[in-house]
Amino acid sequence: MRNAIIYARISRDRVGAGLGVDRQRKDCLELAQRLGLQVVAVYSDNDLSAYSGKPRPGYRRMLADLQTGRATAVLAWHTDRLHRSPRELEEYIDLCERYGVATHTVKAGPLDLATPSGRLIARQLGAHARFESEHQSERARRQKEQMARTGQWMGGRRPFGYEADGVTVRPSEAAALRQAAEEILAGRSVISIVKEWNQRGITTTAGNRWSITTLRRMLLRARNAGLMEHRGEVVGPAEWPAIIDEPTWRALVAVLGDPGRRTTPGPGRRWLGSGIYECGVCEQEGNRDRHGRVYRLIAASSGMGGKGVRSSVPAYRCSKERGHVTRNAEHLDRYIEMVAVEWLSQPGAVDAFLTRGDDSTAKARALEREAIRAREQEAAELFATGQITAAQLATMNATWAARLAELDRLDAATARTSALVPFRGRNAGEARQVWETLDLDRRRAVINEIMRVIVLPAKRGRPKGWTPEYGREWGYFDPASIRIERRDHDPRS
Repeated sequence: MRNAIIYARISRDRVGAGLGVDRQRKDCLELAQRLGLQVVAVYSDNDLSAYSGKPRPGYRRMLADLQTGRATAVLAWHTDRLHRSPRELEEYIDLCERYGVATHTVKAGPLDLATPSGRLIARQLGAHARFESEHQSERARRQKEQMARTGQWMGGRRPFGYEADGVTVRPSEAAALRQAAEEILAGRSVISIVKEWNQRGITTTAGNRWSITTLRRMLLRARNAGLMEHRGEVVGPAEWPAIIDEPTWRALVAVLGDPGRRTTPGPGRRWLGSGIYECGVCEQEGNRDRHGRVYRLIAASSGMGGKGVRSSVPAYRCSKERGHVTRNAEHLDRYIEMVAVEWLSQPGAVDAFLTRGDDSTAKARALEREAIRAREQEAAELFATGQITAAQLATMNATWAARLAELDRLDAATARTSALVPFRGRNAGEARQVWETLDLDRRRAVINEIMRVIVLPAKRGRPKGWTPEYGREWGYFDPASIRIERRDHDPRS
């Protein structure tokens, strides 16, 4: 009795239960019994296309067994379960010729690959299967494009913020999403929101904990603004309602895509000015980092003990050259906090700092963006029918792309939320109370919005006017070596 291997495959298993390959396996076992073959192995590739070209582990194990002589026959439900690629078919034909392997199928009968006519039939069946796969792929592509143009949900896993139908808003998740967007625009970090959501038990739609990557990806989705995205491009409005308005979403995209924004979590921020305070020596010498900014100071737990002496006192130092400037981190942060609170305590100071978005023109920009999308679609149709040339189409697209980029910039500039909003409407004397309620991310955002802090080289020893009482509280910290400039614009725009 000849040994045989059963191979089963299904391209798409929507349920995930493997029922399709189970049916194929059952039919192949019945075929083996009729042919008098002994089945020594059953291999399957569930939810895996033969057309895609992706590796099929079950299929490769079957070929390996045939090469070792474990079996001399293959049973499949149909030839298209084995191959939809001419390249794979030719590899299989060579192997069958070399090792004398027979192929039997439930629906297409036997394939005698030892004869020219048998190989011809196999190649014709393979070509037909390839045609069907390409035709099916084309139909699916056209269907997705049609659904994208009409803003229809294409299915898949439930999106965060919406119910399983992909259209109905889930209020609890939508509220969390809106709050996260507002807080990031006000200066909060993604990692702090990740920690909060995980602590509160807010999970992804798959029931998993959030990570920086998954939360950032979710926040960047165009669907949150009620927009349809297809192949990485926004193609128009969608059938589902927006959770956040389009200008806010585009501002969020701009903030999260800022190359100067830290994208790796690291150990987490512990100090108010790390990455914000600027090095006075680098400013004077014109030293700039890769983002075109004066080099910032970073906090470290050493550097205050003098040359060759290590100390555990937390200190700021220049991120470019360790010897440029060094300052006690606790003293410097406390001083900057005192100045910030003093500034914000002045009558009318908060209103003077606050930047107001140009909400009156946001709707006009949204309408213009829709008009440009319509023109792009019209131009594509004109090109398809030969009424305009490729050069004309490229010129139009370049012009519209430039205008869309300008609209995005305007949306981002007007939708960003000021970090000073918690101070609005408070009495001047309440600035300290408000400051104490802010977490480190929000305090850093406030500092970054209202002032530039440039740390200059300081003279060794006691500063001018030093007293023992001053020294007990501030050591040798010299405020004269800190230059603070009031910002007259939003540093984030």
